[in-house]
Amino acid sequence: MLCFTEDHFPITSCFRQLQILSGSMMAMFRSFVSASTQHRQQQQQPGSGSGSLAPPAEGVESQFSCPICLEVYHKPVGIASCSHTFCGECLQPCLQVTSPLCPLCRVPFDPKKVERSSSVEKQLSSYKAPCRGCSKKVALVKMRSHIASCSKVKEQIANCPKFVPVVPTSQPIPSNIPNRSTFVCPFCGARNLDQQELVKHCMDNHRNDPNKVVCPVCSAMPWGDPSYKSSNFLQHLLHRHKFSYDTFVVSPVQS
Repeated sequence: MLCFTEDHFPITSCFRQLQILSGSMMAMFRSFVSASTQHRQQQQQPGSGSGSLAPPAEGVESQFSCPICLEVYHKPVGIASCSHTFCGECLQPCLQVTSPLCPLCRVPFDPKKVERSSSVEKQLSSYKAPCRGCSKKVALVKMRSHIASCSKVKEQIANCPKFVPVVPTSQPIPSNIPNRSTFVCPFCGARNLDQQELVKHCMDNHRNDPNKVVCPVCSAMPWGDPSYKSSNFLQHLLHRHKFSYDTFVVSPVQS
């Protein structure tokens, strides 16, 4: 237990110990991610392990799913520094900013060292998995096109709970509620941009702007800090605000 009294331990030394502990935990986390990635790659190698056994059919689709879109890899690419694999299209937004970070482990990487993963492509052609709808075994490389046309999958989607909008109210809306529908560009002051329009506007017009700015989306949220300036606002937008909160958060309907 750390003590913050002058009689037992100086406060500055305590902070130093906390910094060392934090650095050690981050190093352990990165080591764990790296070891997990290597273990997963060894499992995915067609000739690895005793007897060269293929992955079990019920788990093979998840093993070859992109961490971003959660679908089977499409034109997979790998990051050399951390060995993580993504769909080529899913990783594109990260490649459009300076000093990109891996979306999975947040380790910096060189965009020039992102290469097509031919080994994963071969495995996608070799392995089969049951369709989540009709249970027919399909080669992973054809899984996306099969799911798009599978009647059972379409039936499952049709039976999913529908989004229910908030019931309109006749009570007046308090004037002190912050606007969380449209935002102002922190660089040029352009107004009436929704979340996705803000991302596109900043990517098109302020990609090389080095200024530190306050994120208008975060500052409008209850937990947001209106005084915090992001050192890399474009990367923050792409990682945190590529999709709208309202798309995934369903407000409860009052009876």
